[in-house]
Amino acid sequence: MRPYTLKQIQTFLEVARQGSVSKAAERLFVTQPAVSMQIRQLEDAFGLPLVEPVGRNIRLTHAGEAFRTHAIAAMGQFKDLEALMADHVGLKRGRIDLAVVSTAKYFIPMLLVRFGKQFQGIDIQLKIDNRENILGLLARNEADLVVMGRAPADMDCVATPFATNPQAVLATPDHALARRKKLPFSALADHGFVVREEGSGTRAAMERLFADNKTPLKVVMEMPSNETIKQAVMAGMGLSFLSLRTVRHELASGHIALVDIVGLPVMGHWYVTHLSQKKLSPAARAFKEFLIEQGGALMDSWS
Repeated sequence: MRPYTLKQIQTFLEVARQGSVSKAAERLFVTQPAVSMQIRQLEDAFGLPLVEPVGRNIRLTHAGEAFRTHAIAAMGQFKDLEALMADHVGLKRGRIDLAVVSTAKYFIPMLLVRFGKQFQGIDIQLKIDNRENILGLLARNEADLVVMGRAPADMDCVATPFATNPQAVLATPDHALARRKKLPFSALADHGFVVREEGSGTRAAMERLFADNKTPLKVVMEMPSNETIKQAVMAGMGLSFLSLRTVRHELASGHIALVDIVGLPVMGHWYVTHLSQKKLSPAARAFKEFLIEQGGALMDSWS
């Protein structure tokens, strides 16, 4: 068997996740030929094909499926090895693979800047995606730490709250409901909502809220990001349910209004999460402690 490299395995796993060489190249910030070469060298090392073309995309062969399963487990072991060795280095340098749900992008960059001023030399690789995909990274041990709005109930992990996450119904300031006070939740039944995509934590929280209040949810448009939803609300396309952490500027400027519903905002929390068996490096431990000790207060000061 010819030698193979961690880079080749990492490239293969990204191609497997994306189902496309071109999309994998975009995520890895390399060219498509470079990705194809890494895959070809990996296949040559084992002497059998791991992927096969299907139109413009690719799919894994039977051998490729088996390889992916064991490669994911192996990469998790390598992360634990890196953490173990980092214990002998301390906090002079280190790397953190951080994954956050998309709503957290409104405060995570500012927290990273504050952390970086206190702990120079630590490299943080940040991944932003919806809750469903972030949970996949957590389950596969591809992230050291995860920031999300609700701890997973079906996974053996440690989830520690570090900040509040108020969520409420929002409207354009001239909406009929925006001018009324102390509305019952049932008042929302006849109004359309612009919502996040399936797999989003915000979408799941909204659906639970409507179900708990036995009120039908009328969806007029589904959008993949909070930014487009905010623009839709300001344009009068419909109401929405979002974390107030994402609309602090729009509320302050009067471009978006809070709908006064009895029982709202829903007060959730932001959690820093990792697998229970995960051995955190000194750098990852330092960032977790930073979030718990300082994250909430910093976020409140920016509101």
